[in-house]
Amino acid sequence: MNLSRSVASTLACLTLLGCTAASRTNSDVAAIERNFGAHFGDIEGTFVLLDSHKLVVHNTGRANTRFIPASTFKIPNTLIALETGVASGPDFLLEWDSNVAPRRPWWPASWAKDHTLRTALANSAVWYYQELARRIGPERMAVYLERFSYGNQNLSGGIDQFWLQGGLRISPLEQVDFLRRFYFRELGVAERSTQLVKEMLVLEETPQYRLSGKTGWAALGDYEGREIGWLVGYLEKEGDVYFFATNINIRTNADAAERLKITKSILEELGLL
Repeated sequence: MNLSRSVASTLACLTLLGCTAASRTNSDVAAIERNFGAHFGDIEGTFVLLDSHKLVVHNTGRANTRFIPASTFKIPNTLIALETGVASGPDFLLEWDSNVAPRRPWWPASWAKDHTLRTALANSAVWYYQELARRIGPERMAVYLERFSYGNQNLSGGIDQFWLQGGLRISPLEQVDFLRRFYFRELGVAERSTQLVKEMLVLEETPQYRLSGKTGWAALGDYEGREIGWLVGYLEKEGDVYFFATNINIRTNADAAERLKITKSILEELGLL
């Protein structure tokens, strides 16, 4: 089975032809539209799940829509920092300089301190990743975004802002394809870099499964004036891996917690948790 080719065909089917129910693009991967609306309640959103046999999509139109990635970009940013030598490893320390990155009223307390690569990823410390991006620089960043085929590869808005309030956009369908290529080492980066990022992305680990991922929250209205929330990642279970992307409108702070709740409840319905 050529997983890369079959997944690419399925993504093209959904993106270009608007396939909806159980449309099989070859003998391996089927694109299936499912209604998971009960899990979202009154929250507008989409959910995408990709494994070696199927691509399951709730709200196909939104799944095809590109949004600003916000902190989900910390996944490629971490890879690029490791590949360029900007970060030496998970214990790479940056000291917080309040003059360079003054604390904002909305910052969580966990950001206002020194961080390593591992703790900055776990706490989603924006200032740390802005400094990494500045040290990577726009030229090298552009090279890697092209290599990764990451969304629209748009760096407008500044090297430390393009994924937060600049021009970078990626769709939920593109997110799961990027994660698949990352997981199976198809991005052209060192095995060490991939393995270190995998270790740092783990959210939950039990005897039955391992759940890995990264949240994102676009503080500026990006989709019809609404703030956007992400949870992207993958579930490893019994030798299989399932890549997912959840994308929602965030109306209040309470909606942010729904990203993980919605994702896990859908995975439960699918019999994966």
